[in-house]
Amino acid sequence: MEDASEVSEPIPAELLEAWQRIVPQARTLLGDVDITEYEQELRDLSHSGTGIDLSVFGDEVSITVPYWHVGDGASTVLGKLFALSAIVEKETGLTADEPQAEMPLADTPPQQATGIMSRVTSDLRNRYGG
Repeated sequence: MEDASEVSEPIPAELLEAWQRIVPQARTLLGDVDITEYEQELRDLSHSGTGIDLSVFGDEVSITVPYWHVGDGASTVLGKLFALSAIVEKETGLTADEPQAEMPLADTPPQQATGIMSRVTSDLRNRYGG
C-alpha cells in the first residue's frame, strides 16, 4: 500500500497551460522570481523580496505571503498579491478565497487585508521578537 503523502496527482493540462501564461505576467509584476517545476506534479513561483509564493499542485492553486510585513510595506505587498491573484483568476477561471477574511479575495477590502496582516505580524513580533 502506498503512503498517501507520496502519491501526487498530475497537474491537469489546462492548469499547465495557464501556468505558461501566468509566469511571464508574474515576472512583469514582481520582477525576479524563482521557478521550480517537478514533472507533471508541481509548479512553484517564489519572490524573495516579498515572500509571495504561487504553487500549483494537482488541481489546486495556492498563493501565500508570510506575516512579516506591516503598515505601508504590508499594503504594497498585498497590492502585489491582489494583482497576482487577479492574473491567476483570469488565466485559470478559478476564484481566490481569503481565509482570514472568509470571503473571496477580490471582495476583500485592501484596508481590511492590510490591517489583518499588520496586526498578526505585530502580534508575532511581540510574542517571538523580530
